[in-house]
Amino acid sequence: MSIDLAQVQKVAHLARLALTPEEEQQFTTQLNSILEYVEQLSELPTDDVQPTTRAIEVVNVTRPDETQLADNREELLSIAPEQEGDFFRVPQILQE
Repeated sequence: MSIDLAQVQKVAHLARLALTPEEEQQFTTQLNSILEYVEQLSELPTDDVQPTTRAIEVVNVTRPDETQLADNREELLSIAPEQEGDFFRVPQILQE
């Protein structure tokens, strides 16, 4: 399978991309290289390969969230830039 210049132009038109003739030629060459590589990969025997989502195992290294009661409420409110009653006052971000 290969892609020709007309197909690159059609896809660029559908994606509303304005490509120069040089870019069209460059993308034609690059896309054909990608397709050749995919064809090579499809020749590999993968019947006994288990599906994976990642090549390596990823582990979350953040600590779990744990709620704690604050016994120094007044102290925390006293260092807030602004407060309103028993609450922190923050800048408004939504319109009414």
